[in-house]
Amino acid sequence: MQSKKGFIGLRVSLAILAVAVVVTSASAATERVLHSFNTTGSGGQGPYSSLIFDATGNLYGTTQIGGVYGQGTVFELMPRTGGGWTAKVLHSFSDNGNDGEVPYSGLIFDAAGDLYGTTTAGGADGRGTVFELTPTVSGGWAEKILHSFNTTPGVDGYTPYGGLIFDTAGNLYGTTVTGGAYIRGTVFELMPQAGGGWKERILHSFNDNGTDGFAPFASLIFDTAGNLYGTTDQGGTPAGGDVAFGTVFELKAEAGGHWAEKVLHTFVENGTDGYTPQGSLILDTTGNLYGPTYSGGAYGLGTVFELTPGAGGVWTETLLHNFQADGTDGYDPYAGLIFDAGNLYGTTPNGGAFGCGAVFELTPTGGGSWTESLPTSFNENGTDGAGPWAGLILDATGNLYGTTVAGGTYGGGTVFEIKP
Repeated sequence: MQSKKGFIGLRVSLAILAVAVVVTSASAATERVLHSFNTTGSGGQGPYSSLIFDATGNLYGTTQIGGVYGQGTVFELMPRTGGGWTAKVLHSFSDNGNDGEVPYSGLIFDAAGDLYGTTTAGGADGRGTVFELTPTVSGGWAEKILHSFNTTPGVDGYTPYGGLIFDTAGNLYGTTVTGGAYIRGTVFELMPQAGGGWKERILHSFNDNGTDGFAPFASLIFDTAGNLYGTTDQGGTPAGGDVAFGTVFELKAEAGGHWAEKVLHTFVENGTDGYTPQGSLILDTTGNLYGPTYSGGAYGLGTVFELTPGAGGVWTETLLHNFQADGTDGYDPYAGLIFDAGNLYGTTPNGGAFGCGAVFELTPTGGGSWTESLPTSFNENGTDGAGPWAGLILDATGNLYGTTVAGGTYGGGTVFEIKP
């Protein structure tokens, strides 16, 4: 099975070769490009991350390449009075042997307004970092590396693609695709220490043992009881003669500081189920889990699934949508989903009316059925973006925001807004 990097390179190449905005559709949404990243200069380009808002309406994200040193950036977009947005690079990552490099994930804020994120490479051992950016009195941002991942066998994970989450005590949690006791990835915790510094603890090492999943690309989520949930791109327990390709897992805290893992669902390549889930999960108010699979389903091009908890700890999967390459649907959904009042939204980096990706909406229609529409199909026409790999966010008025890795005025990707 190809790695995420392999998938990204192949799919983006295909998207760029396709006719590459616009807006189609049933919901009559209007898309607007807020910022086009430039392939030259010191600005970033190629944003694979989703965005976050601060309290005043500014947007923040990362670019995987570009910046002063070519290793990616953290950027801010500020709305201007009278319209338009101003872009500012808060940090350019450097290959100086200490700083992180190549951030794929999005950012999170703490209560003090500091930003946190991960890089897939760089740091003291070249295997990725967890970083913090703190605003300074002069208007800049100061970076601090909280943890450099290393390849010491059985000690640390490395190569974190997913983002971070906080618990109520201020500890950080995330995943690494590789490393750990079995070199198949980890779930880690970083705990702030009195007097400064952060201490890492490995909560789970994934194992390619025919039961456990491995290679977790996505971020984690908490439920209200403090349990962690996530996905793995590979592994699981195969059923019958089917091939296992990924899992949904749960980690429960136990006495003594241990965490017990349980595989809730194994995805299989059987022509029906989705497989290779690489996006994060979301929970609804009744405890059901939702997410995408990059591959599989009825047409082999990905699915949206729901997992419902049942008696005895058994979870039941329902496929809400099978993506297809018919010119009216997107396909290869990579990023996680979001809810509004009851509808699901997500992105596909490929497909849509112009082959350059789409934003999709799934609306429940009763009886367990869901209807899909495409509020936006991206069109690499010299203005619009192409290849939305990241997930979406909503503002208070129901507008959607996201990023594309390519397209725009300068070909380096975009930040876009969709008004319903």
